[in-house]
Amino acid sequence: MAVDPGSRRVGIAVSDPTGTIAQPLTVVPAQPAATLVARLAALAREQEAGRLVVGLPRRMDGGQGPEALAARALADDLRRATGLPVTLVDERLTSVAAERALLAGGASRARRRQLSDQVAAALILQSHLDAEARRS
Repeated sequence: MAVDPGSRRVGIAVSDPTGTIAQPLTVVPAQPAATLVARLAALAREQEAGRLVVGLPRRMDGGQGPEALAARALADDLRRATGLPVTLVDERLTSVAAERALLAGGASRARRRQLSDQVAAALILQSHLDAEARRS
């Protein structure tokens, strides 16, 4: 299961059982922050996730700002809450790619806003799955 953290919404994606294809699943509200980890952990259990992939928002120069520190903290909290392995994956430009894909598909502005976070999560997960396949 992939998690694309954001200050308002957290995009969620899952893969097929073979770990080949990522697909958008849902969006979870980021607030209240105090219950976010518990809600994500419950979703991971519901989806029978075997591992978690958390998007790491790096800057274009590779640096890390406050968003990256927050994503690292979320990954650590999810690791403790679920007991699952958690991998951080560079998510630079996934939101832009998600928006472009939705635009190309003719999605309205409201529909793009509704779907962009979960599509970005699917792109993060697919990038991770592809990297894993290349290593095999």
